[in-house]
Amino acid sequence: MLIGEYTHTIDEKNRMSLPVKFRKEMGKVVVLAPGLDHCIFMFTKDQWKTISAKLADSSMLQADSRSFNRFMFGGAIEAAVDGAGRILVPDFLKERAGLRSKVAVIGVETRAEIWDEKRWSTYKREVDKAADTLAEKLGNVGVL
Repeated sequence: MLIGEYTHTIDEKNRMSLPVKFRKEMGKVVVLAPGLDHCIFMFTKDQWKTISAKLADSSMLQADSRSFNRFMFGGAIEAAVDGAGRILVPDFLKERAGLRSKVAVIGVETRAEIWDEKRWSTYKREVDKAADTLAEKLGNVGVL
């Protein structure tokens, strides 16, 4: 299970260290994909296979399914974890997520997310203000 929040840097060669607590669970190769809310999703290869299968099962006759599949599959890459526990973040994903040198790596149970540190701080403040309302909505649908 991937949980927690960690601050890391992206060096001049676009390398970023994985949080030590994530390295063993993530394995030697991870999948990076465009995330929602201006972040990068990071999956284990097994979790990516699960996500891929669900996306592939969606109807190619529906425009929304086609568009989202293009968004996810077209922007996804496999990234090797080097001996120092680093991955290379490609320019196109870095630019899409607006990443600068300081990033927040967030564990979201089955995936990790890579955020620009300032954007994450802003997002976190907004969610914190709305947490009671969000919990109420989730409680109404039986989640909590």
